[in-house]
Amino acid sequence: MLVRRIARPLLASSFVYGGIDTLRNPQTRVPGAKPIVEQIAKTADEQLPVEVPRDVEQWVKIDAGVKVGAGILFALGKFPRLSALALAGSIVPTTLAGHRFWEDSDDEKKFSNQAHFLKNAGLLGGLLIAAVDTEGKPSAGWRVRRASDTAIAKAEAKFEKAQKKAEKAQKKASRGRTQRKLKKQAKKVGKEIGLS
Repeated sequence: MLVRRIARPLLASSFVYGGIDTLRNPQTRVPGAKPIVEQIAKTADEQLPVEVPRDVEQWVKIDAGVKVGAGILFALGKFPRLSALALAGSIVPTTLAGHRFWEDSDDEKKFSNQAHFLKNAGLLGGLLIAAVDTEGKPSAGWRVRRASDTAIAKAEAKFEKAQKKAEKAQKKASRGRTQRKLKKQAKKVGKEIGLS
């Protein structure tokens, strides 16, 4: 759809531009990222068996690389759902590190950071919508449920058919048919329901 071809590059542009700028000058982002990296590293150390690196500049570069790579993939429409999720995961720590308006005492700076915080929240919303966009195709979950329902319906129909044949065979046997015909019918029914 034409809208997706226009919207994806527009949404990705700020991530690619910001990621490239950060890769060129990572030291400008380090002071803001330091408290976030320390908090994440502390939490990760408590949960994981290995120690998480604490080099803030390295984490800033990794985040910038994710923004550039996922942004380009998203803009090109390659793995759009996965790349949108990667960008969404990247924007949260960036926003918390760079736009901490609740800590600002200067009204102008507070207003600016609050505006950027809300802008990033809007971008996050757009990325979350893109992450669940199936482009009009049924989702994998829907297809699995539908296949499961179809298989169950077919199995139930076969079982009912086999049950009716078994009832017919039983009626014929009770009317005095020979034992051999009954065996033949039972064998046929057994084959239909997969017993032999």
